[in-house]
Parts: sequence; structure tokens; C-alpha cells
Amino acid sequence: MSVLSVLALLGAVIILVLSIIAGRLVYKVYRQKKEQEAKLQAQEEANQKTLREQRERMNKSIQILAQAVHKDELTLTETSIRISGLLDALDVHADIKAEFSAFYQLREKTSHIPYLEAWQQLSNAEQNKFDIDRLRHEATFNDFVMDAAKRIQGRDF
Repeated sequence: MSVLSVLALLGAVIILVLSIIAGRLVYKVYRQKKEQEAKLQAQEEANQKTLREQRERMNKSIQILAQAVHKDELTLTETSIRISGLLDALDVHADIKAEFSAFYQLREKTSHIPYLEAWQQLSNAEQNKFDIDRLRHEATFNDFVMDAAKRIQGRDF
């Protein structure tokens, strides 16, 4: 066997070994890519499930609020603030906001009234002044908000 034949054979073995190594590396990258895609798909599905569950909870909250206002368990103002906030969080279409604009209008009219800690900081006289103002706005919007609360029942957004 000549030196040239040995070198050719050795070259062929080296090429074969390098080809096997390259093939294994390509397969490893392919497998990692598929695993990453599967993880991303699972994460996306989990995110979609979480979003669906959040939307379901918000829709259920809207239904509870709409029922509570008819039972006089909540003020019209509180109902309007909460329902309009939930509709905003659900990112409903402008047509839906227009259909239930009574909630948004009353929320806007009473947006100047402090709440939570700021309310507690007010004197009784200041609280009474704001209560009178709130009740005046609620009287103006009563029929509209009650109608909107009735129409929103049974709806999913």
C-alpha cells in the first residue's frame, strides 16, 4: 500500500468522522429547536388559558355587579365605576362602550369624589357635600344605569 493510498484512506476516515460529528450537531440543534418550539407552544397555550380565565372572572364580576345594583346592594356610582372599569379591562369595542355609556357617564360625573383613604381624610361636612353631589348625579342617571345593568345581564365580553 502506497503512502498516497494511506493518506487518501486517512483523509476519507477524517471526512467520515467529521461528517458524523457535523450530522450529530445538526441533529442536536434540530432537536433543541423542536423542544424550544414545544415549550413556546405550551407557554402560549397556558397564557391563552389564563387570559380566558381572567375574562371569565371579569365577565362574572360584571354579572354580579349588575345583579347587585338591582338589589340595592351597591350604589349606582360604585356599580358604574366597577362595570366601566371591567369593560375597559376587557378592552371591549367602542360600540359596546357606547351601548353601556350610562356607566361611563356616571363614572365621569362622579370622578371628582374622593374614595378609600382620601374619603376617610374628609370631614363629615365634606363627606356630606360629596354625598349630596353623588346622589344628585345618581338621580339624574338612575333610569339609564338601571336599564344598562338590566341589559348587560347574561352578556359575555
